[in-house]
Amino acid sequence: MQARSSSAVPFSGQAELALPVGLTAVPRPTRPPAPPAAPSGQDMLACQVLMQGGSKTFFAASRLLPGRVRGPAIALYAFCRLADDAIDLCTDQASAMAGLQERLRCIYADTPMAYEADRALAAVVREFGLPIELLAALLEGFQWDAEGRRYETLDDLQAYGARVAGSVGAMMAVIMRSRSEQAMARACDLGVAMQLTNIARDVGEDARNGRLYLPLQWLREVGIDPASWLANPVFDGRIASVVARLLHAADVLYARSEHGIAQLPRDCRPAIRAARLVYAEIGRELERNGLDSVNRRAVVSGRRKLALLARASGAALIAPADPMQCFAPLPCTEFLVRAALACGEDAQLAGRRPFGSGFEWSADLFARLAALDRAHASAHACPGNSVARH
Repeated sequence: MQARSSSAVPFSGQAELALPVGLTAVPRPTRPPAPPAAPSGQDMLACQVLMQGGSKTFFAASRLLPGRVRGPAIALYAFCRLADDAIDLCTDQASAMAGLQERLRCIYADTPMAYEADRALAAVVREFGLPIELLAALLEGFQWDAEGRRYETLDDLQAYGARVAGSVGAMMAVIMRSRSEQAMARACDLGVAMQLTNIARDVGEDARNGRLYLPLQWLREVGIDPASWLANPVFDGRIASVVARLLHAADVLYARSEHGIAQLPRDCRPAIRAARLVYAEIGRELERNGLDSVNRRAVVSGRRKLALLARASGAALIAPADPMQCFAPLPCTEFLVRAALACGEDAQLAGRRPFGSGFEWSADLFARLAALDRAHASAHACPGNSVARH
């Protein structure tokens, strides 16, 4: 999700989550559940329109997903995007957060409110046994934004990234039915890496909106007083060194994530590797710009994206890294990994019911969308197509 602003508030990155009132961590039915109603095509179309308008990177990568995963991924994205906007665009953030928690409670009670994304997400929860802890973590990250937190160290910043992006990586692994500890940990690594890239790219934009996500400790180490710089954000070699340091931290996690891609189902690997390559390329573009993300915003050209998508397509046949190479989860993502693993047995008990024809996008629809994209690209060709935050 999009990085937003904060003020210095100490916290423990390992704190357990408080779930919305009335919900247990893992629903455990005592009798076989009734077959769920398939989500409507109208609900799914609304989710797709929201995703297509909000995230060019995710939309492009999602086309490489198999149909059984693409629909649930779009539904998940739509809810996450609407939840992000509900907090970001509301003047009464406490009320907005309470509303989101109630919406989440209703989704897990299988009585979703009258929102297309909520109804679609309820179907995902039913089908995949999606752990509520993962969505609660996402909302907690939004709460940290609403409280106005800033982050003293890289560990603190990664704890934020674990909530607003690592949680999404974990949820994607669940709907791909890749619930091994290593696959889940690497999915979280990838989400955190993407969030660090977002922050490195948006330093100037965030600062002009009173937001600061760079580790405060790093700023002080290069002689920058965070409050003074935020009042007058300028680019110089000191800021460049901090941005470079953040990109290096992201690259370490991108490299780790490759080992998890090798553990995904073969037909899911290209889409995830495409997202990984395109996001990492934002960092390379930043480097080509002299690491100046104060005065300009790094974007990956449409041509370069297509090249990376083509490169990613080979991941279905050749795993990009050794799947036997193991790393412990980041300390800040351990609770996400535990939650997903704990729910694995319940998901199997629920069965693998068909997700519903409304989520199976026809080849004809995607062929027409691709044709429209090609026509649009020909009419508006330019080397700097914007990369969305998510």
